[in-house]
Amino acid sequence: MVARRRSEMVDETRAKLVRAARKAFAQKGYAAAAMDDLTAEAGLTRGALYHNFGDKKGLLQAVIDQIDAEMLERMRAVRAKAENPWLGLLDESVAYIEMALEPEVQRIMLLDGPAVLGDPSQWPNQTGCLHTTMRTVQALIDDGTFRPVDAEAAARMLNGLALNASLWIAAADDPKATLPKAVETFRLLASGLLRDPA
Repeated sequence: MVARRRSEMVDETRAKLVRAARKAFAQKGYAAAAMDDLTAEAGLTRGALYHNFGDKKGLLQAVIDQIDAEMLERMRAVRAKAENPWLGLLDESVAYIEMALEPEVQRIMLLDGPAVLGDPSQWPNQTGCLHTTMRTVQALIDDGTFRPVDAEAAARMLNGLALNASLWIAAADDPKATLPKAVETFRLLASGLLRDPA
């Protein structure tokens, strides 16, 4: 019972810090978000931050993991509504690209995240995303929708296209004007995998 309560307290502390950091990173940006302000907002000490996340960079990774999980849920919901696996893959990728217009995603995931944590394609959560895309691509190859290509290569290219489109939109002078160009080009390039392009 004591261990369970302690575990709940740790989870609660981590959740408070992530919530406060997410708000601060979205509003002020990573660099301008002071650790003392984050911990005060959460009603905790700097020691709690260090104990739970190691440092501010570890806290950013936790915030990114949380946002990424939410984005994945939204993408899965979009995919589930599609009339076939190919359109599901396409719609899911376009949904990801469109999220680059959302201020929180734009600032935390696409601008500050890469600046602080490095290449997003190397983040731990990207491995799961790549494997999901690879399974989908392989199924589309197997059922004759896609040309017989290497599934890993195709999955890496598709994920890379979507990620780079999102990074471009986030950094653009006019993200809203950049979005349709990015989506149109993504759709065109992805359609090149089809055995019989529409």
